[in-house]
Amino acid sequence: MSADPGPFTFDPASTALVIIDMQRDFCEPGGFGETLGNDVSLLRAVIPPLQSVLAAARAAGLMVIHTREGHRPDLSDCPPAKLNRGEPTLRIGEPGPKGRILIRGEYGHDIIDELAPLPGEVVIDKPGKGSFHGTDLGERLTAAGITSLIVAGVTTEVCVHTTVREANDRGYECLVLSDCVGSYFPEFQRVGLAMIAAQGGIFGWVAPSSVLLDELATHTLEGTRS
Repeated sequence: MSADPGPFTFDPASTALVIIDMQRDFCEPGGFGETLGNDVSLLRAVIPPLQSVLAAARAAGLMVIHTREGHRPDLSDCPPAKLNRGEPTLRIGEPGPKGRILIRGEYGHDIIDELAPLPGEVVIDKPGKGSFHGTDLGERLTAAGITSLIVAGVTTEVCVHTTVREANDRGYECLVLSDCVGSYFPEFQRVGLAMIAAQGGIFGWVAPSSVLLDELATHTLEGTRS
């Protein structure tokens, strides 16, 4: 398929859609993202195109993986450098409108209803920005024979970038969907996407979801005919 900096080739049988941290605490009013002073509407703009991609990926038989950033109730996996960073109105672990902020099992920690995982889809709970650190994601991808990742979610310059860099170091080919990743900062969004595809695709490829949807539709139609 057409992408920046050049064509991205993938086999649906060995490709996973990775949806990063589309959680209430980041994407809805009253969550951790808003306590940091951010406009969550900038992240919510990715929901409609991502819904289309998720439906198409399921129809085409791609492995679907969801991630959630959050911590144990006792905060034993949240280092002080993270817990004490910045000046939010509410810190990680404190009670908020959606339960304790970024704590596993709380309402705010879970994925938004619009992109809720189906039974059997992998959900990775991660304590950090990257999806490989402190998780079994690598083992799951290896067991499933996955070699390519289609990456979406939030935020572009933090958890998406960290995951793509981790994946690149592990040999995965990554396609980032430009309209299915979002940032609280428009300039970070622009530069973050440019950094991925720079220098001949130093971390991966970038393309709008419409191109992927066309390819997946063709694959699904061919599968139906056969």
